[in-house]
Amino acid sequence: MGFIKEMLIDKGISGVIAGYLSFSVELILLIVICLLANFITKRVVLNIISKAVYKNNIKWDDFLVERKVFHRISNIVPFVIIYISAPLFGSFEEVIQRIARAIILVISVLVISAILNAIDDVYKTYDISKIRPITGTLQIVKILACILIGIALAATLSGTNPIAILSGIGVLSALISIIFKDLILGFVAGVQLTTNDMIRIGDWVEMTKYGANGHVVEIHLSTIKIQNFDATIVSVPAYAFMSDSFKNWRGISEAGGRRIMRSILIDISSIKFCSEEMIEHFKKINYLKQYIAAKEEEFTKHNKENKHDTNFLINGKHLTNIACFMAYIEEYLKSDPRISKERTIMARQLAPNENGLPIEIYAFATDIDLKKYETIQSDIFEHLFAVINEFQLRVFQNPSGYDINQISKIL
Repeated sequence: MGFIKEMLIDKGISGVIAGYLSFSVELILLIVICLLANFITKRVVLNIISKAVYKNNIKWDDFLVERKVFHRISNIVPFVIIYISAPLFGSFEEVIQRIARAIILVISVLVISAILNAIDDVYKTYDISKIRPITGTLQIVKILACILIGIALAATLSGTNPIAILSGIGVLSALISIIFKDLILGFVAGVQLTTNDMIRIGDWVEMTKYGANGHVVEIHLSTIKIQNFDATIVSVPAYAFMSDSFKNWRGISEAGGRRIMRSILIDISSIKFCSEEMIEHFKKINYLKQYIAAKEEEFTKHNKENKHDTNFLINGKHLTNIACFMAYIEEYLKSDPRISKERTIMARQLAPNENGLPIEIYAFATDIDLKKYETIQSDIFEHLFAVINEFQLRVFQNPSGYDINQISKIL
């Protein structure tokens, strides 16, 4: 475009002034062309691409639009034009080309990042993403891309060979290892966690040390995000899952049931042999009819064979109210459709202590939803507390203020 300068000189303008004027005109024209190219790319080309993407039946390209991959690529167009037009500016050619290349490299980082994010979004649409997340791996690729493009950027701006810059990085390796310690530890931990299938997105994990008790929502290179039940988000270092202990409740979902394991404390002084009246009363209870009949037959046979004098209850075998209560618990649980019949159903005695005799109920609810599970558990224990008096048993509890007031009235 030297003709502009020549035309100005022909008009009688001095060469120096003509040079500045022609430079200004060329710069203005270049800016206008870049703005026009940017406008056409963004307003026309991108709209055509977006409409074509949303109209087709392919899903993965939708994520490219949502992550603005094409939008970021379009930002390169003006600087490509500037790079091509650099020879027009004479002695400024090399400087302009370096700046244009540097900006294109920076935009390239953003484009690569957007593409990797889109790949992650596409991958998350598959079920395997919960078992083998690739977010951490893609973050490693981003870091490597940033490092390589950063080296190219430094080489471009300084005009040196990239290999010379790479050779100097070896000296800084110790410093790099300190700066990226968490990333390195997180990457190694992430590989181990996913390879050994120790944690997945959606798992319910508990990590008391970090105040985490909820579901895993994101697995990143250096951190794992957990959403607690109160909707708070806790970020736990990935390597902490390798160095510290944590509890993963995934087995509950895989088993299709949630364990109920709670005890009722029985006052030991209320435990006794069953009288004839008590046995006749228990026979009227549907859940105990078969149990009473079977035990009466078993104990009668045993006592006769061993010639026990059953006038004294201490001799031979006899029914106790606690045994009948435990049998009732098991039959009651078996009749509840919300309790899994394929898993263990048991009422057992634990070691007695200063609080009485613990009778532990062990079963599995078929519903793993927390609210429904708690409702099932509450219903069971409310019923058992309500019927325990039928067995002439007492639940142990420490004296309350009401008890003390009642005693003081008597005294």
